[in-house]
Amino acid sequence: MAFVRSRANASSGIGVAAECKQTFLELQRKKSHRYVIFKIDDKCKEVVVDKTGSSTESFDDFMDSLPESDCRYAIYDFDFVTEENCQKSKIFFVAWSPSVSRIRAKMLYATSKERFRRELDGVHYEIQATDPSELDIELLRDRAH
Repeated sequence: MAFVRSRANASSGIGVAAECKQTFLELQRKKSHRYVIFKIDDKCKEVVVDKTGSSTESFDDFMDSLPESDCRYAIYDFDFVTEENCQKSKIFFVAWSPSVSRIRAKMLYATSKERFRRELDGVHYEIQATDPSELDIELLRDRAH
């Protein structure tokens, strides 16, 4: 008897909703969002958009949007000015996995991360964080420069 795995994700079987890629493109090309937070739906079938932040929201708003005790994926569009006084933007992928979240959730998000990350073409940097101290505006600033 042969087992057939879904092409969605050979590791976890989690797919990616079309709205995820569309929302990411809105952030990347149109700058309509400052950040996008993604979650695995309640039926553990696919990654979906959980929340978006308008282009006027701050990094603190982004941090407040991450749950304290549950895993999420997130994209943050970081704007900065270079030493040459040029306006730049870098897109960060964040794998948020708080140490107090359920082990099953951590495993599910860890095994689905690479497949989901590959769908988001144009991400510059990736950060894995388990605690707010590991995801600081200074860290983004250092990586972007």
